[in-house]
Amino acid sequence: MKSIKMLLLAVVITFSSAISASTATENVETNAITTDVTKLLKNPKFLLENDELVNVTLMINKDNELVVLSVDSDNFEISEFIKGRLNYSKVSVELDNKSKKFIVPVRLTIEE
Repeated sequence: MKSIKMLLLAVVITFSSAISASTATENVETNAITTDVTKLLKNPKFLLENDELVNVTLMINKDNELVVLSVDSDNFEISEFIKGRLNYSKVSVELDNKSKKFIVPVRLTIEE
């Protein structure tokens, strides 16, 4: 009975440490990608009528470049701006799993 309890305790500790380790790495990757996207989208060359919130779905290819899969916007100018600035731009984060999709919310605001 004691060995079953010890085995169960070992499994629980191993499982919980694996879950916590993978979550921390994912947050660091997401934060680094968000920071890179923010830098790349600074200083747009068009005027906005309203503030816009757009979800951008992207991946990172084997050359460590962003690939925009979709831009959730009805505004053609915003979609083309985001795709033009982000597609095939190098990022600073190095990923193990290159096929992972990221959804990055982008807020475009009117400057006053």
